[in-house]
Amino acid sequence: MTHLTTHILDATAGTPAVGVTVSLTMLDGTPVAEGTTDHDGRLALGPDRLDDGDYALTFATGAYFRSRGVASFHPIATIAFTVSGEPHLHVPLLLSPFAYSTYRGS
Repeated sequence: MTHLTTHILDATAGTPAVGVTVSLTMLDGTPVAEGTTDHDGRLALGPDRLDDGDYALTFATGAYFRSRGVASFHPIATIAFTVSGEPHLHVPLLLSPFAYSTYRGS
């Protein structure tokens, strides 16, 4: 069983990115779930179990920065990844107006 979580840090402000819309889809575009980050920039997304396969998380980064009056380059950030029997996946996003990075968290 795979449970998916994410955490977004606004690296320019040094604070959690609150209110970011995040969607989870199969890599073929089939929708799985959608949600918004909480007061700590965190979100648990999707069903309790994700089947093995290829997925994408899409973060609405442009809308986040526009709501704060900050110019940015990436309207969205999409992270593709593979589920292969993991009990839990954590996909954090470190965000700034002109760059982002991610890694497989724990």
